[in-house]
Amino acid sequence: MFDADVASRGLGIELVSAGEGVAVARMRVTATMLNGHAIAHGGFVFLLADTAFALACNSRGLVTVAAGAEISFVRPVRAGDLLVARAAERTRYGRSGIYDVTVTRDDEVVAEFRGRSRALSRPEGPSVG
Repeated sequence: MFDADVASRGLGIELVSAGEGVAVARMRVTATMLNGHAIAHGGFVFLLADTAFALACNSRGLVTVAAGAEISFVRPVRAGDLLVARAAERTRYGRSGIYDVTVTRDDEVVAEFRGRSRALSRPEGPSVG
């Protein structure tokens, strides 16, 4: 899925690792990502977290999309910062799931994201709910 994600790769987002229900992605903040206050526009931080979320919730081979998400910005981010987003599944129920993503800079939390997923397809075999 990440290979086909033109938006994320176009912003320089890299997949660090992925496993069942987890993923780590990173992005270097560039000058073109800054807002009028000379800090990173929140949309770019959200996009990084959303990418890690998407990688985690699609890790089992089901076509899964976001049903909703929210983010809390904790600290400002500046040009040159290397952000790392760590996504982890909290629960899955039926075709839905909840995932938390922590975005850090040098191990300092800059944002917390919670995403809700919805699987559009089911795995082959017995029903999962």
